[in-house]
Amino acid sequence: MPFVNVKMLEGRSHDQKKQLVAAITSALVDICDAKPDSTMVVVEDVPRDHWARGGKFLSEQ
Repeated sequence: MPFVNVKMLEGRSHDQKKQLVAAITSALVDICDAKPDSTMVVVEDVPRDHWARGGKFLSEQ
């Protein structure tokens, strides 16, 4: 059972995440011969003030 965890900054619409989940699932089916019903994809929206780069939170840059 493939499990994919996608972490990205919040702000994408539900429709964008729906398309992303479908594309990831399709790629695993096509490339890895995974079963769609057994493929798990989790999308984690991360607030800008919880994500840092270069020692500074993105919300401060």
